[in-house]
Amino acid sequence: MVTEGDELALVDALRADDPEALAALFDRYADRIYNHCFRATGDWADAEDATATVFLEVWRHRGRVQAHDGSALPWLYGVATNVCRNLTRSGRRRRRGLAALPPPSVEPDHAERVVDRLGSTARMQTVLAAVRELPVREQEVLGLVAWSGLSYEQAAAALDVPVGTVRSRLSRARARLSALTEE
Repeated sequence: MVTEGDELALVDALRADDPEALAALFDRYADRIYNHCFRATGDWADAEDATATVFLEVWRHRGRVQAHDGSALPWLYGVATNVCRNLTRSGRRRRRGLAALPPPSVEPDHAERVVDRLGSTARMQTVLAAVRELPVREQEVLGLVAWSGLSYEQAAAALDVPVGTVRSRLSRARARLSALTEE
């Protein structure tokens, strides 16, 4: 049994920065503080967190520890009550904050897009392989007119050739591509 003198000596040692005194208080009262925190929070995990926080606060404020009727337990219960109150208050704030957020949007399944992109990549590789079989001049005209959307006149100006040359090169490129892709 703990005598009043032992408890007062423990409080004095704690005020004198003795970590052993904190360990002794923890060993004596952690179960009671834990049960108090559980009754205040209604959650075992929160009670564990609160108990740890209580003894952390006791160490931080060890110069203010008080013994009532020869025991530090009433002061520990006061610290525990404040810790649980703060924990409960912060939980309410967190829940209100989360409730104020818009609901998460449902993201579409990207698997179909990935499959489509892989398919289009494969098709593009096939087309590019066929285009690479064309002479460079026809590749240039095809790229400017068919893929970039330039008019014949704009492509002719870009390549510094007559408009008729652009037309004939594009015609030959289309015919060769058609023959290459039908094989």
